[in-house]
Amino acid sequence: MTFHPGILALLLGSILTTSMLCYAAYEGVQIIRNWDISSGSERQLALERKTYLVSAIISYVLGFQLLSLFLFIYTADTISPLFIGAMCAAGSLNVNEFGYPALILKIVGFLLSGLWLIVNMTDNKAYDYPLIRTKYWLLLFIAPFLISETIAQGGYLLSLKPNIITSCCGTLFTAEAETVISDLLALPRAFSETIFFISAPIHMALGAYAYLKTKGVYLFSIASLTHFLISIVALISFISIYFYELPTHHCPFCILQPEYAYAGYVLYSALLAGAVSGMGTGILMPFRKIESLQSVVPPIQKKLTMISILSNITFIVIAGSGILFSNLSMAAY
Repeated sequence: MTFHPGILALLLGSILTTSMLCYAAYEGVQIIRNWDISSGSERQLALERKTYLVSAIISYVLGFQLLSLFLFIYTADTISPLFIGAMCAAGSLNVNEFGYPALILKIVGFLLSGLWLIVNMTDNKAYDYPLIRTKYWLLLFIAPFLISETIAQGGYLLSLKPNIITSCCGTLFTAEAETVISDLLALPRAFSETIFFISAPIHMALGAYAYLKTKGVYLFSIASLTHFLISIVALISFISIYFYELPTHHCPFCILQPEYAYAGYVLYSALLAGAVSGMGTGILMPFRKIESLQSVVPPIQKKLTMISILSNITFIVIAGSGILFSNLSMAAY
């Protein structure tokens, strides 16, 4: 199975990007230790040239990390027919003990990578690169997560064997299964609906306030992450059943398939974009006091806030359309 195009792309891509990441982290340590923008020494000039190369490498590495999440899920979905009992990515990821940890690490890696790219973009807009040390410290924090993700993903993909008997999503995503998801599904549906329909307008209201008044940015940033988590729960708990038109079908992966117009990819993209951009407004907040960034940070924060709000609206519109036009009526349940 190693020669499956998706598996090959993930394995080779992760090996290449992890190697580049380790090189960038090593050079980042040298930059953190020796950077002095006021110096005209030969070492400083060499570091300034090197930082362009390192920043470009990291940008490509983290850009691949963003795309690899969707490639990973798509690959897990397309290989599901090779495993007995699997109907979608839910079964494929359950084939061995590395599947779901790899997915969780990839989601965490996506969020962290997006935040680093925001910090890097902001730093590049200032004439004196005031966030050089900050962004490389952040890189050193992110690196262990990405390396762990590569190891977990490699363990998952290299341990795949065809014709393994696994569980289908109908078994994994039920209230009877002894998992964290089963605990979520055991919650009253009305509770999940209420929390989601409270969280969504609060997130947008805080975003509008932050956009118009440039205040409450930290609160909006926290709300963005909180709403992301609540939306995932809502998607599994009650939104998905309207797409499937089955009150017992809570799989978060089947919605990615063509019979549902690949709606899941748009929904998950909106959630991730909303979370990264919303959290990005908060991570930039401490840098507004830096002289060279005083005119740079506020416009970026406004753009990120608007992206987060529009992403939230996109999710609500698509999810709402699925609920509104579904033939499923929960009044009978």
